Amino acid sequence: MAYINYSRELLDKFCMEAFQKFGFTEPEARIISDVLLMSDDFGIESHGMQRLVRYHKGIESGLIHVDAKPEVVFETPISAVIDGHSGMGQLIGHKAMEMAIEKAKTVGVGIVTVRNSNHYGIAGYYARMAMDQGLIGFSCTNSEAIMVPTFGKKAMLGSNPLAWSAPADPYPFFFDASTTVVTRGKLEIYNKKQAPVPTGWAVNKLGASSNDASEVLGNIKAHEGGGIVPVGGDTELLGGHKGYGYGMICELFSSILSQGMTSAHTMQNGFSGICHGFMAINPAFFGDPEAIKKHFEVYLEELRQSPKADGQPRIYTHGEKEMEAIKKVQAEGIPVNENTVKEMIEMANYLGMDVKAYFGDFKSTSEVKSFY
Repeated sequence: MAYINYSRELLDKFCMEAFQKFGFTEPEARIISDVLLMSDDFGIESHGMQRLVRYHKGIESGLIHVDAKPEVVFETPISAVIDGHSGMGQLIGHKAMEMAIEKAKTVGVGIVTVRNSNHYGIAGYYARMAMDQGLIGFSCTNSEAIMVPTFGKKAMLGSNPLAWSAPADPYPFFFDASTTVVTRGKLEIYNKKQAPVPTGWAVNKLGASSNDASEVLGNIKAHEGGGIVPVGGDTELLGGHKGYGYGMICELFSSILSQGMTSAHTMQNGFSGICHGFMAINPAFFGDPEAIKKHFEVYLEELRQSPKADGQPRIYTHGEKEMEAIKKVQAEGIPVNENTVKEMIEMANYLGMDVKAYFGDFKSTSEVKSFY
């Protein structure tokens, strides 16, 4: 499947116009666009422009309430619970992490959990918000059930990513990963490419390995069984039970503390119910923050300089590849799958935007089934 490179500036302009036409204010559109573009900046295709169709369909169907205002329903000096009232996940997440940051600056740690939200984009965006202010940041979210628990055959947990970020030079520490082998978005990309899914990623409704992205996505949508396996695979031999456990930690910080919907009950009957968790930790409450940062930098450099396996030229620390991806985007633009472009054009037409101003005379060469 073909990819077309677009400048970051053009895609940013497209997102800003589109979300304002949906009814968001300019500052709200700025937050949503920044979350999406950070994903593409980092080379994480599954959560960038590829995700626009989800928001389009969510707003169009009433799943996402454009005018919703997140409400703080419980608060202490170090913690808070927010009810998102079915609003846009990025806006709810941004507010929650801002609260966590302010609490961490005051009392050393801030923990904020959210219920009744929607998909909030790349988890690492919120962890980076804290890191940008000299703090250690954490974020997680549950999602529609796509993870089959170890020894099971029905999806019961979401992709349930865990993201951490901490200050360091020359590369900040940035770790953002699903607790499933891959995310649903990655299967969507394979479906758009009409390519077979690698063996070991997913299982069908009988619990047997499946290489058919369309089959797995269809089963997830219909809640008919099957889904994506946890990090480590579908057995205990290589640690699948560990990925399953990490997914449960995400549920604890998102749906359980907030008393919201667990993954198996989200995205049903016209209601999202997705939950998030956020934490900011202030190193100044543990000593000299600059000394702590330097101590971390020494260890990160030791990792990078440690002996390489035969044939391997480099050891990366978490966050290096993302920084290199940004340089590539600046030089070459953001590659967008032609079927994602088609979805963007459909959204632009729905909103009455000038399609030619963004995409010229583009014509898609194929059709791909949508799962939203």
